[in-house]
Amino acid sequence: MVHRLSRIAVGQTAKVAGLLYGLMGILLLPFFLIPAFLGVEDDGFPTALALVLPILYGVFGYIFTAIGCALYNWVAGKMGGIEFTLDTEVRTT
Repeated sequence: MVHRLSRIAVGQTAKVAGLLYGLMGILLLPFFLIPAFLGVEDDGFPTALALVLPILYGVFGYIFTAIGCALYNWVAGKMGGIEFTLDTEVRTT
């Protein structure tokens, strides 16, 4: 059974991706704070910027995902969407 993905909901997809990017930024936060703990803050990476990065990751993740979805919708409208096959049969092992 062949299906075609012809449109992606821009707002919902960007919202989910933005949240995922923000969560990934929080997971990476300790690595950004290591230079501050080592006393390299004067010449290196400022602690304040490290604390803001998860928010920036989320915001830019939202923006670029929204742009990507909008571009996909435009291209899919001109050329057709991505075709994929779904199996209706469930296999158990």
